[in-house]
Amino acid sequence: MRHLGRVVKRLAQLLLMLVLALAAPSLYVETLCRPSGEAAPANPLSGETRPEIRTLLTYPEWHIVHAYDDYAEVIDQGDPHDFGYLRAVAGYWTSLCTLTRASGGLGEIDGGTRQLVHVIGVSFTVEMLMKGLYEETLGRIATWVRGPEPARLDRLSALQAAEYAAFLQQVPWYRYDFREEAATLDAAATDAFRDRERAFALGLEHRVRAAYADVIAQAVAATGFDDLTLQMVVSGLSREQIEAVDGVTILGEASVGIEIETPRYRELTGILADWADQGATFLDMAGNDQIMFTALSDREEVPGTLASLPRQGYGDTRHLFLVPVTSLAEALRGLEDSGLTLEHIHDY
Repeated sequence: MRHLGRVVKRLAQLLLMLVLALAAPSLYVETLCRPSGEAAPANPLSGETRPEIRTLLTYPEWHIVHAYDDYAEVIDQGDPHDFGYLRAVAGYWTSLCTLTRASGGLGEIDGGTRQLVHVIGVSFTVEMLMKGLYEETLGRIATWVRGPEPARLDRLSALQAAEYAAFLQQVPWYRYDFREEAATLDAAATDAFRDRERAFALGLEHRVRAAYADVIAQAVAATGFDDLTLQMVVSGLSREQIEAVDGVTILGEASVGIEIETPRYRELTGILADWADQGATFLDMAGNDQIMFTALSDREEVPGTLASLPRQGYGDTRHLFLVPVTSLAEALRGLEDSGLTLEHIHDY
């Protein structure tokens, strides 16, 4: 009994250490990454007003999307143990710290958003640590047994990773069919050791994700889905140019332009980039006058950025810019001359 008591005590200590380790990044952000500056009064032109702070704090979720894309790029030419799992986790928390500090000029971070970025951050951290631990040990051993040439399921899992990364660009992760991916791996596996190992390890990962996705989907359904459209005011375009874009609706005339409603997320980035090329000026987005976008370049640093984060697998760097809404179109038109490529415009 005394021996059992010592074991239980040791397990409790390890559990406490794990909890503290997972909580440490959140505590760091909340205590040492304090917002600076004061938000200016808003003068919305459109009928819709959303918290301006969300243009910064949508990025942490997108950092996870980008991490899956980086992972897909790495394993397209290599193995899962070549991916920097700790690097991906560090990128999440350092970017959240930077954006939290920059948030003071855009308004107070509401409790729901604050909770969300920490919950998904801890979840992402746990996932990356568990996956990294497996791939750096048993997964790496399986590649030694396999030899230098990829197995059938190495190629298939790389394809699945790329499809999943593309899916996340526009659709929430919990709507992905993880169970089908697991079944596809099982059906395609040969008797080769690496194929059996991939079917088991990745199949288990997909099925755990599927169960977690079911829980999240139910929670989202209970609290309500996020709006899939965004209202804004734009000038410099004719009604015909605006109406030519699928999913865009003209709501009416504003004092200085045309009030419209557009799709959000990845689709919005393409629409705004096309309109900028056509000479548009964006005057208001969801009642806000500042917006963040990300762009890619071969340079490690670019002047005027909030942060610059190297991408894995691509050999380039992601740069985060915060600009006035009225300057967004001009900034987009000037990216090519600056050696930058637009990646994503972060709405609210």
